[in-house]
Amino acid sequence: MIELDEIDRAILRALSRDATQSAGALGRALGLSQPACWRRVRRLHDVGAISGRRLVLDTNALGFGVTVFLGVSLAAKGRVSLEDFERAVSAIPEVQTVQHVLGIYDYRLRVIARDLSDFERVLRRRILTLPGVGAVDANVLMSEERRPGPFG
Repeated sequence: MIELDEIDRAILRALSRDATQSAGALGRALGLSQPACWRRVRRLHDVGAISGRRLVLDTNALGFGVTVFLGVSLAAKGRVSLEDFERAVSAIPEVQTVQHVLGIYDYRLRVIARDLSDFERVLRRRILTLPGVGAVDANVLMSEERRPGPFG
C-alpha cells in the first residue's frame, strides 16, 4: 500500500472528476508547478494508485435505456471452465461488466439494452445459450447516483 499525503489525495480527487486535465492545469489548481505535478501523477501511475483512464459513456443518450444486473450460477462446475464462460460472456457487446463473485451466484453481469424486449432477446439468444449457465436472476436498474469514494 502506498503512503499518500494531502497533495496526492487532492490530485486523485481532481483526476477522478476530470482525468483529461493537463499536469499544468492540475498543478495551477493545486498550487504546484507543472513539473512537480507531473512527477506526482507519474509516481501515482508507477505505484499502481492510478491504473489508467477511461471514457464514461451515457448509455441513455446512446439509446440504451435499460440496465439489468444478472446473477448467474453455473450449472455444472467442472464441466465448463470459468475461463471459457468468462471469454464467451465477455464477447457479448451488451454485457458491460463481468464480475466473478462469492455468494449465491458465481457471476454478476451488468447488461445494457435498448428496452425490455431487447434485453429479453439478449438474455434468450445470447446469455442463456452460454456454456454452463444454470440459474439466472435479474434486477432492473431503476436509478443510479455516483457516490464519490474516499478520493472523489
